[in-house]
Amino acid sequence: MRPLPVGRFRFLLWVFAVGCAGLSQAALAQAWPAKPVKIVVPFAAGGPADIYARAIGEKLSTALGQPFVVENKPGGGSIVGTDFAAKSAPDGYTLLMMSNTHTVNESLVPERPFQLMRDFVPVAPVNYSDLVLVAHPSVPANSLRELVALAKSKPGTLNYASSGNGTPYHMAGELFKAMAGVDLLHVPYKGSSGARTDLLGGQVMMMFDAITTMGPQVRAGKLKAFGTTGKSRSAVLSEVPTVSEAGVPGYEAVIWLGLMAPAGTPKPVVEKLNAEVTRITNAPEMKDAWAKQGAVAMAMSTDEFARYMRDDIEKWARIVKLSGAKPDQ
Repeated sequence: MRPLPVGRFRFLLWVFAVGCAGLSQAALAQAWPAKPVKIVVPFAAGGPADIYARAIGEKLSTALGQPFVVENKPGGGSIVGTDFAAKSAPDGYTLLMMSNTHTVNESLVPERPFQLMRDFVPVAPVNYSDLVLVAHPSVPANSLRELVALAKSKPGTLNYASSGNGTPYHMAGELFKAMAGVDLLHVPYKGSSGARTDLLGGQVMMMFDAITTMGPQVRAGKLKAFGTTGKSRSAVLSEVPTVSEAGVPGYEAVIWLGLMAPAGTPKPVVEKLNAEVTRITNAPEMKDAWAKQGAVAMAMSTDEFARYMRDDIEKWARIVKLSGAKPDQ
């Protein structure tokens, strides 16, 4: 038998190696998860990210046969927990529940120990929901126009709470200030739960918050609602006008959530996760349950989600510039 030419031999070796790699990657995806998976939530317990991370985690645990455990690591407007996740092993056993706080921070907080699209890979979106501008009953205004007039008559004296610098609640407030032409004092908290508690207690005056968590307080009459932040009225608070129709034309802001994994996480694992999360968010019972809370399920491929995130980073960079927001405001 004549020996194979060197070039032909190398080509066959390459084909064999590629085939083995493909088999090993497929085997990896099939075997994963073989132990509990951690979902890092870089926000305090009780907020939308925490609530929906637990909802998704429960469904993933059932589908994949291993616990998906939520671990809250709040602080620094999501930066503390996100940095922890970025430094975790890229083995499929650490995930990050992120929000548009992260896409905002790409331009709002230039000095970060990580870069979102460099140090993470997009896995799948989860859902989005409108926000609602609410105030303590003691605030002497009963409509958005009255609130704007009050703020203009007392610049810098009315305050609004948020769950931290760079969060959707903070940026909704900064965008409102810029578009309504008012001067409000920002009061950042370490998490939305603390801000919500102080708002209900009258320690702060107002807040942009997710409809999913604040709707029940409005319906119970504990807070005044001045406007929701979507393009159209929310089915959950249909009696409340949008901020745009109530006096600040063109205003729009939402909160959305998604899952990411540390860069280098095996692609078959990422794709398997995407398929499972998409199946969960597309399930009619999940869509219906979330719709009743004011949340809209999202579903995208990993590539579509990556494009969505890049577009959101660019959008918020424009808004940060427009509003003049700073990370320490």
